[in-house]
Amino acid sequence: MKAEIVAETRRWLGTPYRHQAAARGAGCDCLGLVRGVWRTIYGAEPQTVPPYSADWRDRGAGNGLEAAALRHLIVRDGPPQPGDLIVFALIRHRPPRHCGILAEESRFIHAQEHLGVVEAALTDAWRRRIARVFIFPEKH
Repeated sequence: MKAEIVAETRRWLGTPYRHQAAARGAGCDCLGLVRGVWRTIYGAEPQTVPPYSADWRDRGAGNGLEAAALRHLIVRDGPPQPGDLIVFALIRHRPPRHCGILAEESRFIHAQEHLGVVEAALTDAWRRRIARVFIFPEKH
């Protein structure tokens, strides 16, 4: 299952960044990447995603990303493993506003403004921003 998630996530590499989009090759943001991978692995998305701000500094944006992950994924105790979803709090003491999928022990795939979907090193700076790690559920 984890290998399938990583392989599908890598198929999205090079997709341009588009806020609130979730279409491989056409455009996505970090959540759209996860939504697209979910659709390929599981089928229909588990919930409708309400509109959300493109500004990760937005104080009023709430905790929707982590709340949705808590509803549909399994919290991992311990360090992330390939195929896991990582949610990041980009500003200390604020809710997570970014996410990516771990591809290898020290590399993750995410959608970044101006770059699109890229595979990047999970540096110490990124590791310090990890708010929570989630495991995708087994397929039924």
